[in-house]
Amino acid sequence: MREKINEKISVVTVFSAKQRAASPYMLNWQNKDYHVGQIGYHHTVRRGETLHHIYEVTDKDSNLAFRLNFDTSNLHWVLETVSDGLAD
Repeated sequence: MREKINEKISVVTVFSAKQRAASPYMLNWQNKDYHVGQIGYHHTVRRGETLHHIYEVTDKDSNLAFRLNFDTSNLHWVLETVSDGLAD
């Protein structure tokens, strides 16, 4: 089931000089740490003058999928949705 969350969260990111890219490594939601397993996709969206980086990631055990939004205007991360992969 996919659930809308829209909460600010803490995210640890890593930067690869070789790939010239930053990506989420770990996120903390509801006082629990989730290590990022796989990044399904990453794209950018411009809303007005603000650039948002959108990531679809799974946790390390592939139990949950998260949609993360990084707002470049204030450097905040928002957890937009969480999915457990099950139908409603």
